[in-house]
This record gives sequence, C-alpha cells and structure tokens, in this order.
Amino acid sequence: MTDDATDGTWVALFSGGKDSSWAFYRALEAGLPVSHLLTVHPGEDSYMYHVPETRLTGLAADVVGIDLVEVEAGHLAAPEATDAGAQGDREIAPLERALRRLMTEEKIAGVTAGAVESEYQTSRIKALCDRLGIDLFAPLYGEDPEELGRAMVDAGFEIRILSVAAGGLDESWLWRRLDHEALDTLMALNDRYGVHPLGEGGEFETLVVAGPHMDGRLVVEYETEWAGDRGRVRVTDASIQSSSGATSRE
Repeated sequence: MTDDATDGTWVALFSGGKDSSWAFYRALEAGLPVSHLLTVHPGEDSYMYHVPETRLTGLAADVVGIDLVEVEAGHLAAPEATDAGAQGDREIAPLERALRRLMTEEKIAGVTAGAVESEYQTSRIKALCDRLGIDLFAPLYGEDPEELGRAMVDAGFEIRILSVAAGGLDESWLWRRLDHEALDTLMALNDRYGVHPLGEGGEFETLVVAGPHMDGRLVVEYETEWAGDRGRVRVTDASIQSSSGATSRE
C-alpha cells in the first residue's frame, strides 16, 4: 500500500465467505477507513467470484454495520465455452463500472480482496486498481493457507461450508463448521487428494455467520442438494440475531 492509504475511504470486496471477510477484518485492524462492502452477484459459473448464496451479503452487511453496494454481473459467458483469460476480463468489467460510479460520489483510496494463491484473480484486481489509481489490500495473498485458516478460527470466526466439489469431501461437509478439527482433516485430504486447505481451487465455499467484526450473527435455515460427487447448501430462510438476542429478517 502507498503512504496515502487513508487518504480516502476503502471498499471491501465482499462475498460473505471467509476469505473476503478476513481481508475486510484485517483492513479494520490496520485502521483502514472502510466505507462500503461491495458484492458481485455472478451467474451460475464464475472464474472470478464466489458463487453460492451471495444474496446473504445484505444481511451480513447489516450485522457488520457498513453500507453494501451490490453488482449484478449476470451470466456473462459459459466458462467451458470461452477462453479463461477472456472470461476473467469480462467478469471484472461490472466491478470496474461499480467502482467508477462510487468514485464519482466520494474519494476511494483502495479496495480489499481475499485471494490466497490465485494469480488469476489477484492480477486482474491489481490491474483494475492500477487503472483507477487506487491501492489494493490483499492480506491473504501468498500466506500459508493452514496458518490463515487457524488464525480465522482463533479470531472467533464461525465459518460454515456452503458447497463442496472435491475428492474426500462428502455430503457430511455441507454446513459443517470450519474449526481446527475440520482443518486437520483438510490437511490430510490435501496430502491424499490435493484439496486446498482453504478451498482456493473451488473445492469448497463458505459463509461467515459470526465473528469479531459482526454485531450479532446470521441465523440460517437450509436444505442440502447432492449430485454424485458434489453438493451445496440452499438457504430457505435467513435472519439476524443481534448481540442482545433479538431476531430480525429481511
């Protein structure tokens, strides 16, 4: 980051999952003035963005207490029918338009991003920041994934698994809490199948339902869907439980 990191507000790229939530949390710890969360709602397939249950970010933003900007990306192209690089460039365009609109309203110093190892994602977001003349805060990038996962657990993040698609991950993992025991198992699956401990390759997706950056928690009702070797949680209802125990819905 530049010396002007606090000369303007920050936008946290936010899916509701563990990685974007951790990047946002670390930005707050670093004293960055985050004014907005920004969620891109992709189509059914995406190279750039977290896909399942992004609509929950509205509730998550209410619990966090920061304004949310939502971007409808739509179905831009079928990943199997297009070049991966072109697909990523196409998917970054709605995000860039949203940031440019926001920059007409206030001075933006930078964005946060939760990529861990993906050069594909990070390079495109960095190039976007360069075009806009803003900073990128990516505190997970290049860090040890096991250490990151354990730091999230130790910090008090309650992380639930929304979808799985990898060898060794069966239906019992759906809505399982990502805790130290789960991380131990994921490290063993990494040795056996190459499963990334944080699901960076799409092996699993997550939702943070509670944490030190949240004034309350998300309460979720759901069904599970399973098809052969992969499955997902489909949310049927969700609400906010405040720190006082009161519940509200959107």
